[in-house]
Amino acid sequence: MRKTFLIILVLLLVSCRERDRYIQVSGYAQGGTYTVKCHLKGTAVTPETVRDSIEAILHLIDTTLSGYNKGSLLSRFNAGERIRPNTLFVETYALSRRWFERSGGLLDFAAGPLYDAWGFGFRSGEMPSDEEVSRLVASSGMKHLPERLPLRDGYLDPADLGYPRLNYNAIAQGYSCDLVARYLYSIGVKDMLVDIGEIFCDGRNPSGQPWSVGVDRPIDGNQEKGAELSGIWSSGGGPAGIVTSGNYRKFYVRDGKKFAHTINPLTGYPVSHSLLSATVVAPDAASADALATWCMVIGEAGARELILSDGSLEGYLICAGEDGTMQEWASPGFPLVTSR
Repeated sequence: MRKTFLIILVLLLVSCRERDRYIQVSGYAQGGTYTVKCHLKGTAVTPETVRDSIEAILHLIDTTLSGYNKGSLLSRFNAGERIRPNTLFVETYALSRRWFERSGGLLDFAAGPLYDAWGFGFRSGEMPSDEEVSRLVASSGMKHLPERLPLRDGYLDPADLGYPRLNYNAIAQGYSCDLVARYLYSIGVKDMLVDIGEIFCDGRNPSGQPWSVGVDRPIDGNQEKGAELSGIWSSGGGPAGIVTSGNYRKFYVRDGKKFAHTINPLTGYPVSHSLLSATVVAPDAASADALATWCMVIGEAGARELILSDGSLEGYLICAGEDGTMQEWASPGFPLVTSR
């Protein structure tokens, strides 16, 4: 998953000259490329306004939540600086707190020191000792933080919270999709696909068909999205966030053992199980993002149970079989066309 939130370039591609047709806005954000496709029929805005508004939203996210932008509110807070949080900062904290409680601590957005220690956060690190892991599990995490941020005269002092280090990698990209979608809904857009690493879609594509999204095959080192697919998911035309989380892109190997970027904050160690990737479909992209990470923390059996426990969710799991093959499981309502 992650995430530099720097916008380098924005390109506006208009499929035809009339305002009532599809446009595509593309560029660079959050450490990769993004694409927004939407149908402007019935709206009163120009393609240029849509482009500029999306750019402004992504810039706001970058300057608020990026752990890689040293000038962002999050980075300044994590460095111990007293900040004046904006609405986005406060809203994201509240969202992360809800997911922390819902997951029983398996999604911990204040376990930044753990991720840093293993080399998967905002600071360099690798292979911490057992003693350091135990110390970080005991000393860090949202268990030490209040339900609401303690603002004084509109300011937030890290000292009031014991100088925590927050890391929103498990929801930030999905939440970014939701913010862009929220804007598109506000101007009357009904057909959209927002891809910022994670995806939110609604309505139909330019061909009049439900949006389709490829699911990458979780082969270690597969860094190119869409290069090799396990299948293609179809949205059915309704609103949905779809996110895949896996341990095949961010990991390292020491003494023949793979250390993946998914860390169980309750134990302090990278997970070690057969689940290679989890794709979750939820009503919004932030939820899909959080749930996909949650699945990767708990493994195959827990992930199946989690997905089936909520009628608003669908999921697709790919696991490593004992014979070296990949084993696949999809929930009953997950429409997947295999690519093989």
